[in-house]
Amino acid sequence: MSTKNYSLGQIGDYEIKQLKVFKTVVDCGGFSAAETALNIGRSTISLHISNLESRLNLSLCKRGRAGFSLTQEGQIIYQMTNDLLDSLESFRTTVNNLNTSLTGQLRIALSDTVSLDERSHFPELIRCFSSQANEVMVHTNVAPMADIERMVLNDEADIGFIPYHRKLDGLNYIALYQDTCYLYCHASHPLVAMTIEEQTEQVNQIPTTHAGVKPHEGISAQINEMNLSAVSYFYDTRLSLILSGQYIGFLPEFYAQAYVDKGELVAILPEQRNYDLGVAVISRKTAQPNKARELFVNIISDKFNAGRDKPED
Repeated sequence: MSTKNYSLGQIGDYEIKQLKVFKTVVDCGGFSAAETALNIGRSTISLHISNLESRLNLSLCKRGRAGFSLTQEGQIIYQMTNDLLDSLESFRTTVNNLNTSLTGQLRIALSDTVSLDERSHFPELIRCFSSQANEVMVHTNVAPMADIERMVLNDEADIGFIPYHRKLDGLNYIALYQDTCYLYCHASHPLVAMTIEEQTEQVNQIPTTHAGVKPHEGISAQINEMNLSAVSYFYDTRLSLILSGQYIGFLPEFYAQAYVDKGELVAILPEQRNYDLGVAVISRKTAQPNKARELFVNIISDKFNAGRDKPED
């Protein structure tokens, strides 16, 4: 398209609507896949994209038998669209938080099993929050620990529940509870029939499943010399590998106890092979004002009778 003497001028609601359609098409990977997400037909989507291209005086994408792909200009506009829509959402949230009523959204990211761990009191926390802020849309998501840290630091999540393994300067911490993790194997595993001396001699040679993230010092001391043969971050998948009888691995005692009671899991060398792992709530120190987040943090602090930055290095 010609760029001679072209000036975009003002951007209004109509252009923003078209940019949202464009973003959805890219996120879905094409026009057909975007029909369901947008709840409009392919011809209407095509019209929106054509009008947007005319408005911007740019060719944004290629569509045809070869499939859907972005042009170089389209890639740039897609990234700028994401930035623009994020800024608009941030503006909306900030304005809402400056008003008296609590509206907008609260984005919570949780690590594996935390939401249903009775020690987190998560259902009770949500109940208390909703009774005071019933117009706030609560978004929950489950993600690995490192992803949750990144999401909170990048303002992609307001609150994170994570296993506490390090302290980052940009985050506030509230300690919730602590687990002791033991090394487990299936009841049929050859280790079970060995003496303590034999287990001590053999344990580092046995295939082991682990979380696959950089561990803190206490965990490193336990696993550095082990035969790390499988990666399973989430406890459910790690447990499945251990129950297969092919691997051994560390699990929180609280999580594993039901399987120990059923005779399916056995702790190996519990006096030697164990480490403590705390669970903490994190929030961003320098985030924009967010009354919903502050309310939820205060509810957590009151429930656990804890101040911020409780966990120590």
